[in-house]
Amino acid sequence: MSMLKLENVETFYGNIKALNSVNIAIDEGEIITLIGANGAGKSTTLMSVCGIVHPKRGHVYFQDQDITHYEPEKIVSLGISQVPEGRRIFPQLTVLENLDMGAFLRKDKKNIKNDFDEIFTLFPRLAERRTQQGGTLSGGEQQMLAISRALVAKPKLLLLDEPSLGLAPIIVHQIFEIIARINRDNGTTIFLVEQNANMALKIAHRGYVLQNGVIKIHDTAKNLLANEEVRKAYLGV
Repeated sequence: MSMLKLENVETFYGNIKALNSVNIAIDEGEIITLIGANGAGKSTTLMSVCGIVHPKRGHVYFQDQDITHYEPEKIVSLGISQVPEGRRIFPQLTVLENLDMGAFLRKDKKNIKNDFDEIFTLFPRLAERRTQQGGTLSGGEQQMLAISRALVAKPKLLLLDEPSLGLAPIIVHQIFEIIARINRDNGTTIFLVEQNANMALKIAHRGYVLQNGVIKIHDTAKNLLANEEVRKAYLGV
């Protein structure tokens, strides 16, 4: 089943076209990665999905429902959660209070504690810091908290915007292992935007290469890792 489809999406900032006829399809249970240079339009693609900006042309479908012009809160209620670039946790709130914010729209309040327990199993560091203010956490711990806050919403589709940004290499490996585990164990569909193309392609099923707002290449992750153009431009090989 198709989880997400972007059909000929064109998104503008004023008169500047950020996305030009973008077509992306994500099936249920996949990890799809979108790679590209700074300014290519990767974050704009995610924002066009989650309603922060609305495409001027084209359509965004979530489970065959046209969500092109839905507002963000409606999109979240359908089962899409985003972990934004730069983490953007609530720094004055504790770890537990940040997680509560992620569960804000949930109706099954009695199951939330069990989900918190699962989060703390997935991220033991957060369990140790559950009463600590988010702003006092390390960068890696804040990223773990941002991912956890999104997971508490029980998304069908998880959008991740540059989860490795600004993190030490050892933490980057941990984050990508956890992303793969979320997909494998929970069956959560993941749309991953990432500049670390090598790490992203190693855990993804398929990938898209975005250049100046245009999809230039689409292939399996394995083939993209072996593609000479991709290797030279994005893998540093």
